[in-house]
Amino acid sequence: MCVAPAFLPASEEMITEDKIMKISRILGITLAACLALPGIASAQKWQSLKHPPTFQTDTALLLTDGRAMVHEYNSPNWWSLTPDPSGSYLKGTWKQLGSMPSDYAPLYFASQVLPDGRVLVEGGEYNFLQGDETNLGAIYDPLKDKWTNVQPPTGWSEIGDSPAVILPNGTFMLGQNFDEAMAFFNAKKLTWTLKGSGKSDSFAEEGMELLPSGKVLLVDTQNTPNSEIFDPKTSTWTSAGSTIVDLSISAGEETGPALLRPEGTVFAMGANGTGAGHTAIFDPKTGKWKAGPDFPNNDDMADAPAAVLPDGNILCETSPLVFQSPVSFYEFDGTKFHSAPLPKQTGNLNTSYLGRLLVLPTGQILYTLADGATIDAEIYTAKGTFQSSWAPKITTAPSSVTRGSTYKISGTQFNGLTHGAAYGDDAQMNSSYALVRITNNSTKHVFYARTHNPSTMAIATGTKTVSTNFDVPSGMETGASSLVVVANGIPSAPVSVTVN
Repeated sequence: MCVAPAFLPASEEMITEDKIMKISRILGITLAACLALPGIASAQKWQSLKHPPTFQTDTALLLTDGRAMVHEYNSPNWWSLTPDPSGSYLKGTWKQLGSMPSDYAPLYFASQVLPDGRVLVEGGEYNFLQGDETNLGAIYDPLKDKWTNVQPPTGWSEIGDSPAVILPNGTFMLGQNFDEAMAFFNAKKLTWTLKGSGKSDSFAEEGMELLPSGKVLLVDTQNTPNSEIFDPKTSTWTSAGSTIVDLSISAGEETGPALLRPEGTVFAMGANGTGAGHTAIFDPKTGKWKAGPDFPNNDDMADAPAAVLPDGNILCETSPLVFQSPVSFYEFDGTKFHSAPLPKQTGNLNTSYLGRLLVLPTGQILYTLADGATIDAEIYTAKGTFQSSWAPKITTAPSSVTRGSTYKISGTQFNGLTHGAAYGDDAQMNSSYALVRITNNSTKHVFYARTHNPSTMAIATGTKTVSTNFDVPSGMETGASSLVVVANGIPSAPVSVTVN
C-alpha cells in the first residue's frame, strides 16, 4: 500500500500556487495499490542494495571518482556510495561525508558537478522544511571532504528551486526562479556575474537541457507553449518555437524533465492536471517540435525524474493527475511507452515528485526516494545495450602510470551524448563528464581515477578530439591493467596500462 509522506513543509509567507498544490496533494493523497504493469517489465529489474542506507535519501549526484553522493533529507548531511572491489554498486558501502554549513538543509535545490570535480549546491525551495526560497549556497571539495559557503548573486534575496546547467566552457549557469535574471559562477573566486537577456518568462519550474551546439534549451511554463534557446556566445534567449502541445499544468507552472537522447532529439515530458500528460520531441538539427505520445493511464510528470538508459530508452517515473497516486514506471523507446517494473520498496511510492534517478558508471540507475519517511535506495538494470557509435573512444592514453600521479587522456565523445538524468528545476543530477575506470588484469578489482579539468563540458562532440585529466589512486593495485573511459554508463573499448 502507498502511504502519504511523513512531512508537511510549512511557511508563514506567501507561497506559489505549485507549492499550495503540492501541500494539498500531500494532505489529501489517494492511497492505492502500487502495481507493476505488463510490458517489458520481465526483462528489467530493480534490486535492493546489499547494504541499504541508514538515512533518509534525497538527491543523488555522481562524483568524478565514481562515487555516488547522496543528500540526507532535511539535513546538511551528505553520504557517499562506493562500489565494491568488483565495481558493484549493489554491493557498495556507505560513508558519511562532510556536512554543509549547519544553517543549510535544502529541499528542491540546484546542484551540479563542476569541471574540477567539486560540487556546487545552490538555493532550496525549503530549508529545514520551511518554505523560504533560500538564497544560501555551498561548494563541496571531495579532496578535502569539506563544504564552503558561497554567497548569492548580488541582489538575489531568493534562489529557491532555480534551474542550473553547466555550459560547454565549464561555467555554472543559474536562472533565478521567479525572475528572468541569470547568474554565472566563477569557480576560482566563488563569485557571480550577472548577465543575459531576452528571456520571455521567469525561470519558475523550468529545467535546462544542453544541446550538441552548446546552446541551452528549455520549455516555458508561463509563456506556453513556447520554448526558448540560450546562446552562450551572445548571452541571449530567443524563441525555439511552439512545443505544439502544452507541457505544463493549467496553472502554468509544473512540468516534467527534458532529455537529449543518443539519436539526437530532445524528449520533453509534461504535466496536465486534468488528463494524461503530453510530451513533445525537439529536433535540434531542424529546430522543429512535434507532439509525442501522451502518457498512459492519465499519468503525467509534474515534477518527476527521468534517466537515459544505455540503449537510449528513457526511464520515466510518473503518477496521475499531478501529485496523485499510484506511481508507475515506463521506458520510452523514441516512439512509444513500455511499462516497467516498480522498485521493490513500493510502500511509500505515492507520487512521482518524490523520486530521484542517477545514471551510474555501470549503466544502471540509482533510485532514491525523498519522501522524508522511507529509508531506501535501489538500482534498476535495463536489458538493452548501447550502439558502438555512442561510446567514447580513446585515441591517446599513457601506457604506464604511477600511483598518486596525474595524467591526460584524449579521444572522442568523452562526455557522452546526453546529460544522463534530469528532473527539472527541483533537482539536477547530470553525469555528462568522463570517468576513468581501471581494472587490474589479475585480481579483476576495479578502481576509478578521479577526473578533472576536461577540455570541454560539451556533449555529443562527435569526432572532435577532447581530453580530461585523471589522478591515479594512490592505493590502487599495481600491475597489468585495462583502462576505459565511461560516459553516462557507456564505456569505451579498453586500452592496456601498467600501474606502477
